[in-house]
Amino acid sequence: MPKRLIDSQISQNVSTTGAVAIPASATPALFGTLGLNTAAAGPNLSVHFTATVTLSAVVNILVPVTLTVFRVVDGVSTLIYSATETLSVGTLLLTTDVLTVTGIDLLTTNPGFVVYQAFVSIPEGIAVIPNRVGPESFEAVAYSD
Repeated sequence: MPKRLIDSQISQNVSTTGAVAIPASATPALFGTLGLNTAAAGPNLSVHFTATVTLSAVVNILVPVTLTVFRVVDGVSTLIYSATETLSVGTLLLTTDVLTVTGIDLLTTNPGFVVYQAFVSIPEGIAVIPNRVGPESFEAVAYSD
């Protein structure tokens, strides 16, 4: 039986490069949150998501960047996805690096309404902190049979 669309949402924090200059930090920073109405879903509910964050720096450094996605149901957050990519951010000129991840959450029960939140962080001890410069977006789509 083919999957059918249940709901979809996009959280667009920043839509263009250079629209912000937020220093990245070791503390995970929320850049996307959205809610999906899953009340009409059947027993096999899945949520597909994509998240994008862009970083920039003047000095060329290797920066491990971590994107995490949490599912929030009835106020309880559950980590469902974590990806770390080491980016070479910056050169002698200001440059940007884009990190995009894609994942899926296979729900075993249907909560009726589910919230997803996306965070970005870098480890402590980085000598030169890159900036989050945009774009930053987070998208989720719920499917069911």
